Amino acid sequence: MISSAEEQAPFAMDAPKHARVAGVTPKDAASLILIDRSRGTLRVLMGRRGSGHVFMPDVYVFPGGRRDARDHALPFSADLDPLVVEKLVAGTTARMTSARARALALAALRELQEETGLAGGSAADLSRLRYVARAITPPGNVRRYDTRFFLAFADETRFDMALLGDSNELQDVRWLDIAELSGLKLPRITQAVMEDVKNLMAFDPSLPFGSPVSFYFMRHGRFVRSRL
Repeated sequence: MISSAEEQAPFAMDAPKHARVAGVTPKDAASLILIDRSRGTLRVLMGRRGSGHVFMPDVYVFPGGRRDARDHALPFSADLDPLVVEKLVAGTTARMTSARARALALAALRELQEETGLAGGSAADLSRLRYVARAITPPGNVRRYDTRFFLAFADETRFDMALLGDSNELQDVRWLDIAELSGLKLPRITQAVMEDVKNLMAFDPSLPFGSPVSFYFMRHGRFVRSRL
């Protein structure tokens, strides 16, 4: 039974039946939602995954990927906001430490650079990252991830936008009006997280640190959304 803090999530399994397998353990992953608010309308940075990808081919996604073992050692100039760390630790096992939370944020920024070319200098500034959603890929998928979705506003970062471009991981990397995404092929979880972001920013455009975080997962054969 879904508690008052949970509801049935608005998406279903994206993987086709022939691609489903059993016994795959979710791996830590992180994604970065980069928002441009400089033109009056909100735009989000997205790219299309290539057709050769085993997991979610030919769909538009936020930059992101699996956390690497080396991410914890990446340099940073400023740490995560304490409210963000608190949310990252909430609802997880004892394995989630502040160091692991930081490694997830560093993974999101590393993936952003690898997939889009955007880099924020030799030492990452984590202090402006918000934490907006978490999603665990359902059982039965060929690959499963426990993904944390971070968000940053482009005007609060030091990214050199002249470096923005496609990569082997993402093609057609570009800024998209968040109000006009319906014509794109998006994973359902991406749609759900984007709706969460729009709702949060409608309530408070500054998106304060420590804002509610949606957690999408599967329970007893149903997708649910909980709040962290």
